[in-house]
Amino acid sequence: MANAYDEAHSLSLRDPAAFWGKAAEDIHWVKRWDKVLDDSNPPFYRWFAGGELNTCYNCVDRHVEAGHGERTAIIYDSPITGTKRQISYAELKQKVASFAGVLADQGVTKGDRVIVYMPMVPEALVAMLACARLGAVHSVVFGGFAAHELATRINDAQPRVIVAASCGLEPGRVIAYKPLLDQAIQMASHKPEKCVILQREQKTAELIPGRDVDWAEAVSNARPHDCVPVLATDPLYILYTSGTTGQPKGVVRDNGGHAVALKWTMKGIYNVEPGEPYWAASDVGWVVGHSYICYAPLLHGCATVVFEGKPVGTPDAGTFWRIINEYRIPVLFTAPTAFRAIKKEDPNGEFLHKYDLSHFRTLFLAGERADPNTITWAQSHLQVPVIDHWWQTETGWAIAANCIGLHEFPVKLGSPTKAAPGWDVQTLGEDKQPVPPGQIGALVCKLPLPPGTLPTLWNADDRFRQAYLDEYPGYYKTGDAGFVDEEGYVYVMTRTDDIINVAGHRLSTGAMEEVLSNHPDVAECAVIGVHDDMKGQMPLGFLVLKAGVGRSHEEIVAEAVKMVRDIIGPVAAFKKALVVPRLPKTRSGKILRGTMQKIADHEEFKMPATIDDPDILPEIEEALHEIGLAR
Repeated sequence: MANAYDEAHSLSLRDPAAFWGKAAEDIHWVKRWDKVLDDSNPPFYRWFAGGELNTCYNCVDRHVEAGHGERTAIIYDSPITGTKRQISYAELKQKVASFAGVLADQGVTKGDRVIVYMPMVPEALVAMLACARLGAVHSVVFGGFAAHELATRINDAQPRVIVAASCGLEPGRVIAYKPLLDQAIQMASHKPEKCVILQREQKTAELIPGRDVDWAEAVSNARPHDCVPVLATDPLYILYTSGTTGQPKGVVRDNGGHAVALKWTMKGIYNVEPGEPYWAASDVGWVVGHSYICYAPLLHGCATVVFEGKPVGTPDAGTFWRIINEYRIPVLFTAPTAFRAIKKEDPNGEFLHKYDLSHFRTLFLAGERADPNTITWAQSHLQVPVIDHWWQTETGWAIAANCIGLHEFPVKLGSPTKAAPGWDVQTLGEDKQPVPPGQIGALVCKLPLPPGTLPTLWNADDRFRQAYLDEYPGYYKTGDAGFVDEEGYVYVMTRTDDIINVAGHRLSTGAMEEVLSNHPDVAECAVIGVHDDMKGQMPLGFLVLKAGVGRSHEEIVAEAVKMVRDIIGPVAAFKKALVVPRLPKTRSGKILRGTMQKIADHEEFKMPATIDDPDILPEIEEALHEIGLAR
């Protein structure tokens, strides 16, 4: 007998206009759409064409107007500073309207870009929502990114204004943001007109007269700004993801489809009710933070948690349980990395059992493949469903999930369950034809993609086609390989390109190689992702030195590691490299990174038929063995 999931998924593919048109009734529209799905210009499909709305109004004002102004909107908990604060929807409306006034005073209008370079504080959400209020396009850059990475995003997005904090905080250290920002602006060819700086007491910043504006001072002088209606197809934000060329790709998110899809997921996937608290333990700099710290919970009228801390060490491995207990949180969404860290520090769950988690219903994991060991550990200690789900920066929400709000399926370890409504996931072989259930191939999604996904890349339609659509005509290329079993469960096995996943952060090994190749002693290099129990994967560099280099390998490796950290930032987690005499390649010159990765991860591998010199692989094995990574 068909269940609610089967009915929803079937309808969403058979008649997407009916399915998403009904979901769109939960959003407030200034003007209703002319067409739910505009398919007149494939592959550039657009949702809710002709419709007008304001995302900030749907996240904030409408709840106040419905009489829910006293309901909690943001729970701020910073174990690093010892700060706890709750902000109601009425207070949030006042803060966002005032900061929208600040941005308007700096010349920001509909369509302008604003870069947000902020730590995990409520003001980060205020800045994002204020942009949405004005119809401006925000681009949040993770606070751990180095000046060079910030500069590339400044050049691509060309922001009129940058919003930043004076510093971010990590356990035991303060990271000054302002010097990185100043350096990035100096490096960038595009110059923002103004920078609005939130001064934090842990480290205040020197403001540059004429360019820099003090947040608090500007807010005190600003007039609140109303919501500006925008087209459903207008961009809400740009979020940069690693590009294999070293040039980041600006994923565009529109206003209408994004609001409809994210609002639907809060009940359909996560089974959360308006008024309940919801916690995504991520960072606003990543897509999870955009979707499930800022927008989805507020669209649904929930309280969202802004957490400035770590799963362990702030102060101990019980931090997550303390927050779930204190704020009566029913659903947590985090990365498997966080649970691996907790499990390492507290294998027997002693911290967990100190807290009352009787109200806790579901744990959702995403960011990288959740290993069976972590899932079973979490299941045994939490005694609730532990749901792995699969999605990407580009998709904005889950491609495959156990949609708890529709029907709870049995968990199969290693699978994020079934394709979510709106998603037609298929597995294609090398001939680009569908393969039988259970057979591994390229995981692809049939076009059109559902609402809330990327309609294109920022100012790069051709690159959008090349990166995602050209290889499999009629499909979106996920870049993941895996299979779908006979019951429709999806299994995601590995990346098909050179993007590696470090603690839920997708990073380009190509970008790291670009940096390493600039070292004066390095002739060529390769970077692979090797298995790591804590982070999922960690990057490992292989350096082939130029002839005649007489310096010590240790010195060169230390310099190379520092270069990657300086240019890409600590987020790259690049800590290890080794010097090798040569790299294994195909006869056409392609480096056999996949084979090197299998050796490092102790996996069986076949000698590649196209290898140029098979004797190189034992050399790689020996070099890895010396650092404890091969048998």
